[in-house]
Amino acid sequence: MADTIENPLTEFRRVNVQGTLNLARQAAAAGVRRFAFISSVKVNGEATQPGRPFTADDAPAPLDAYGISKMEAEQGLREIAAQTGMEVVIIRPPLVYGPGVRANFAAMMRWLQRGVPLPLGAIHNRRSLVALDNLVDLILTCVTHPAAANQTFLVSDGEDVSTTELLRRMGQAMNRPARLIPVPARLLKGAAALLGKQDMAQRLCGSLQVDIRKTRQLLGWSPPLTLDQGLKKAAEGFTA
Repeated sequence: MADTIENPLTEFRRVNVQGTLNLARQAAAAGVRRFAFISSVKVNGEATQPGRPFTADDAPAPLDAYGISKMEAEQGLREIAAQTGMEVVIIRPPLVYGPGVRANFAAMMRWLQRGVPLPLGAIHNRRSLVALDNLVDLILTCVTHPAAANQTFLVSDGEDVSTTELLRRMGQAMNRPARLIPVPARLLKGAAALLGKQDMAQRLCGSLQVDIRKTRQLLGWSPPLTLDQGLKKAAEGFTA
């Protein structure tokens, strides 16, 4: 995921495209009725404008190698479905968190646990995320629901939050005060640009929202866990 090799797209294609389609062809040959594929919101893109969330039926616009490979896997699966009659369901999650979460989410939890002051007290973005339990619940729904066949769904906890609000509520879940300094987002982005950390600044300051109305209406699905319940489970897994 760090894209440290010379051609990351080749490696992502090897696993996300070739590996997925090989498995799907074997599944179809074995008589599997439905194939559920966990894609990524990166197929939609990397950021949204305020009040304009991604929808499941938007035209794909991936920007990095990972997102491109996931898009190509989706396209290949649809071709296999058309050729074999095997149903395909595609689910595109945003950031997934839960017990054992790693990467940036785990880093934020470590910062809170250590009481590190963070210059993230004035971020007014909106981001969607999904608790692992909610994602699994949707996968199970898509395995059997008649209306899920050959559809693409977005998934989230149903509540979008700013980075500032997420840190505050994460701190509450961990019983740790969030020590947040109100530094304007434009200054953070400027500093990040000087340090070559634009991607990190985008994740912390930019918006990425998903619209799950199609998922709710077509499947009658709602996330069983609230955001706060999901954060509590993640915190328990982190501190255990």
